[in-house]
Amino acid sequence: MKLLSVKLPAAMDAALTREARRRNVSRSALVREILGEALGRESVSEPPSCLELAGDLTGCFDSGRSDAATDRLLFEEAALIDADYVAADRRR
Repeated sequence: MKLLSVKLPAAMDAALTREARRRNVSRSALVREILGEALGRESVSEPPSCLELAGDLTGCFDSGRSDAATDRLLFEEAALIDADYVAADRRR
């Protein structure tokens, strides 16, 4: 891909950041999508995430726990495990 630098007004930069966070995509991916739509071409997007690929499977397995979605300790434990996994992946 080619690199393009663009100067944006502060308000537009803030709006771009908010929308990228809302969609859970990078700012660059969002700009490519918007430019693709504005230029009338199919947008070039990043490959789908694992969650998007397995979206129909998400939540279909029973953990055997009736409180898995509401138990704060289970949530915090899962978040810590995920953070450790991501940190270990970055060290590779």
